[in-house]
Amino acid sequence: MRTRLLAVLITLMAAVLLALGFPLAASIAAAEQQGVVVDRIDDTARFASLAQYVTARPPAGSPTTAENRQRDERLATLYDELERYHDLYGIRVGVFYRDGSAMAAAPGNWQVPEEGEGAEAFAEALVGRRSHDPAQVWPWDAGRRIAVASPVVRDGDVVAVVLTDSPTGPMRSRILRDWLPLAVGEAAAMLVAVALASRLTGWVLEPVRVLDKAAHDIATGRMASRVAASSGPPELRRLARSFNEMADHVETALEQQRAFVADASHQLRNPLSALLLRIDLLALELPEDNEEIASVRAEGKRLARVLDDLLDLALAEHASADLRLTDVARLAVERVAAWRPVADNKGVELRAEGHGAVTGWADPVALSSALDAVVDNALKFTPAGESVTVSVAPDGDRVVVEVADRGPGLTEDELTRIGDRFWRSNRHQNVSGSGLGLSISRTLLAAGGATISYAHNEPHGLRVLISLPRNAPDAA
Repeated sequence: MRTRLLAVLITLMAAVLLALGFPLAASIAAAEQQGVVVDRIDDTARFASLAQYVTARPPAGSPTTAENRQRDERLATLYDELERYHDLYGIRVGVFYRDGSAMAAAPGNWQVPEEGEGAEAFAEALVGRRSHDPAQVWPWDAGRRIAVASPVVRDGDVVAVVLTDSPTGPMRSRILRDWLPLAVGEAAAMLVAVALASRLTGWVLEPVRVLDKAAHDIATGRMASRVAASSGPPELRRLARSFNEMADHVETALEQQRAFVADASHQLRNPLSALLLRIDLLALELPEDNEEIASVRAEGKRLARVLDDLLDLALAEHASADLRLTDVARLAVERVAAWRPVADNKGVELRAEGHGAVTGWADPVALSSALDAVVDNALKFTPAGESVTVSVAPDGDRVVVEVADRGPGLTEDELTRIGDRFWRSNRHQNVSGSGLGLSISRTLLAAGGATISYAHNEPHGLRVLISLPRNAPDAA
């Protein structure tokens, strides 16, 4: 979410900066070109004033008169001015009669272009108008030139046209030079915008991140987790306060539920014990093979196991974990040794595999209880002649304890439900149990930051994976 929000803010800020930068860059280029055009207009106006006095052509073969000599002197002066101008600025310039023939031009062989901006400027000047402003020249228009024309007017008539054709290389270089500070300013503004956007998104999303962590903590059983609603937008601070109120209500409801289950289980155990005692006394008066008494006694014992498991579950949900550095491999070997007589009695091979010493952070009592429940469950459903394997191995920053049996296994739908309270597969209702053992294991493990998951064991059977942290909780 932070990345998406930051991308949106940066895109908007970049659009704003570009919307401001492009018109400013265009205005800089236009101002630079306008300066060039104004200079060419001034130059053509000066040359037009010189050409006013030499516009009349002497007839061919006319004798040399004082007027013609004076005209020739002015024409020579005009030639000299055009040549110096061309040599100094590299700009082609010429004075052309209406028919396009040259009165004077520099370089000497230059003529009126037949097409393009020069031809259009010449045509406009012939009707007595200064040529229009040329199209904008950009730094990447390497072949562009600027043509400016002014009419030479004598006695109210246009008798000739002064035309200049300027290269744009120097102007384009100046535009680029003027654009450089603008580009640097835009880049600096963009960096500042990115920094501000990053701070803004962090400020906005910090409560969301804390809220997500608190929700995850509560989902994994750490009900005391709360959100400090001290930063971020007012709406998110109100959301944090509402979340804390909700968490308080949920914790209160769960405490009441746990207290009820614990009290109910404890209160029902005494009457049930008395009832089982009376059943045993009644059985003394009846034949030993009485099926009804045997059935009642079995159901009573099953109910007693359910009450014991309910009490264990309530205590597990209420107790806090006593985390310490534990040799998980050794503890697994101890539990395998404790359950091996039960496995031998059923004809099931129970063995321990994996590393000889693997340490992790866990509550030894809770981990032992969870392993007992998982191994007991595996032995219940593994037929004689098959095996149950308990292995321990490190996996990155976790330690994984795997209990794999060769029983009938579970379907995909059953895998999603295993571990739910009181859930038992319909295919195994004849196997003794309350359906609470794995729920108790999950609760005991969650208090210490451990998890329990389930998978298929090919070709058949079930794999139970208990994952524990290898590092201390505060270091993690």
